Amino acid sequence: MPGRYDPGMRAVLFDWDGTLVDTLSYLWEATLAVVRHYGLDVDEARYRAEFAPDWRLLYRRFGLPEEEIEPAGRLWWTVYRGGEEGDLLPGAREALVRLRAAGIPVALVTAGSRASVEGQLHRLGMAELLPVRVYGDDMPEAKPHPAPLLGALRAMGLEAEAAQTAYVGDSLDDVRMAIAVGARAVGITSALADEATLRAAGAGDVADSVAAWVDRLLDARV
Repeated sequence: MPGRYDPGMRAVLFDWDGTLVDTLSYLWEATLAVVRHYGLDVDEARYRAEFAPDWRLLYRRFGLPEEEIEPAGRLWWTVYRGGEEGDLLPGAREALVRLRAAGIPVALVTAGSRASVEGQLHRLGMAELLPVRVYGDDMPEAKPHPAPLLGALRAMGLEAEAAQTAYVGDSLDDVRMAIAVGARAVGITSALADEATLRAAGAGDVADSVAAWVDRLLDARV
């Protein structure tokens, strides 16, 4: 069932990978190369079940020794191709354009690094649409800690009005971060989580794509 939306929605903030841009397969392929390098037994099902935007936590869950965490992260970047090859998910750009035209500010809160995602934003023509951006290496805390989302809301002057904002993402930690801040948690189904899993984590609404959710939101405001 569609969620009910406050016509006074102050802002919508988005995750990047798997929500606006089609890079999940690239993330997995790079992670697979790393775990194989270290001789770890990790298949795609386990990767999805244990996925965390905090890549250090993910490698700890896989049992990688602590002294190898940082080297593993550096190795990952040498094989990741999503930054150069990943494309926007269908309707994502148009959805953000529609939100802005409706007077709803948008922003980005991603676990991706500034160096990687900035280049993608410019390559895909998204930088101008997302003037407020918080990256995974901007602060020590990572999703689902509320700090990244709070940082973006603070930059938008909306820290005290989180309940009138929404955070849209495809992972369980996206949902958890939104709930921790008091924002509306919107889940986007992907290889990481289906509707039932997102709702069980606390998502107030779930959609198959950003485009579908924005259609629903704007239709409800008419």
